[in-house]
This record gives sequence, C-alpha cells and structure tokens, in this order.
Amino acid sequence: MTKTTVREQYDQMAAKYDRRWSSYITNTLSFLQDWTQISPQDKVLDIACGTGEFERLVLTQQPMQEIIGVDISEKMLAIAREKLHAAYPNVSFHSASATALPFPDNSFDVVVSASSFHYFEDPVAALVEMKRVLKPNGRVIILDWCKDYLLCRLCDLVLKFFDPAYQQCYTETEFHHLLELAGFDIHRATKFRFNIVWGMMIATATPRHN
Repeated sequence: MTKTTVREQYDQMAAKYDRRWSSYITNTLSFLQDWTQISPQDKVLDIACGTGEFERLVLTQQPMQEIIGVDISEKMLAIAREKLHAAYPNVSFHSASATALPFPDNSFDVVVSASSFHYFEDPVAALVEMKRVLKPNGRVIILDWCKDYLLCRLCDLVLKFFDPAYQQCYTETEFHHLLELAGFDIHRATKFRFNIVWGMMIATATPRHN
C-alpha cells in the first residue's frame, strides 16, 4: 500500500519537483556527491533517483561514469530520461523498489540513496537488498533526514498524521543500528544541517565479512 501511495504522490509532483525543491536538491545532492567521491571506474546504483539530478551532477564532472538510477515513479523516471539519455548513453533508469532490485548479486561498486529512507516500510529489508547487489568491497552511502534535530522531530510527528506515504525518520543511533542489523560495517558518518529546517545525516558502510 505505501509503495503505491509513494508512487502516486511522486507521479503527481514530478513535473514541478525540480523547481519546487530546487534549494533542497542542490544542498543535499551536492553534499552527497562531495562525500561519496565516486571513482570514474565505479559502477554506481542510485536508489530512489527521482528526476536524475544526482546523475546529472555526477555526469557533468565525469561524463563516462556508468550509473543506473531506479525509482518507483514512472513520471519521475521519464523526466530523468529526458534530461540525460540523449547526452549520456552510459546512464539508464529503471522502475524498481528498494526491496526488489532487478540486478544480479555483486553488481555495483557504489550504491547511493538520498532522501528516501524515511519512506521505506521495511528499512532492513531494503538495506539487505542493497548489500546483495553490492560487490564484496563495495560501499553504500545513505543520506536522509535526522531526528536528532528538533525541527525534524516535529516534521516527523506532523507527516505521520498528514502524509500517508511517509513512514518515519530516525536518529543517527537508530539509523546506524539498522545498518548493522542488515550486515554492514559503518566506516564514516556525520550529521549536518542547512537553513533552519533541514537536519540531515549521512553514512558510508560496507558489507560485513563474517
């Protein structure tokens, strides 16, 4: 039910998404790009890629980067394809959820996901699926809202009542615990904020080798 609600919500806002959320997109995805430090040799998967803005940022600097974006909103994906397919044949976009990725095991060097974790009904299942498609020495980088910040706690309370697509955001400690439950070791993490409202967290983790 939640996946359908998220899909319908983002299909409806797709045409105006980049304009409406321009400042948020620029701040979060620029931070993610700088943090991730993608190598030109990396094969990259972007989960919940939306309109392909992260792909655009990466490809502007590294035009031969092999990168795949997935999302559950076909209308967001249509905008991503329109932006990038003609100029960059090495980027592709596919309809898929975070818990059912249509790729073989050990396919990617880097998996990223920005501002989508708070929509996941089963975050551990999504993380396990990310781990499955990662190469043994691959990295997952997740950026999302952080409930350690007061305004994010207030947003969390409000959205649970008024947004049927929304699940919850997490404190940094809760977020790290979910990563560890899914079999990841955390190598690097921080919290940050921009303007008054947005408190964010980001973590880089690698599959744990037992």
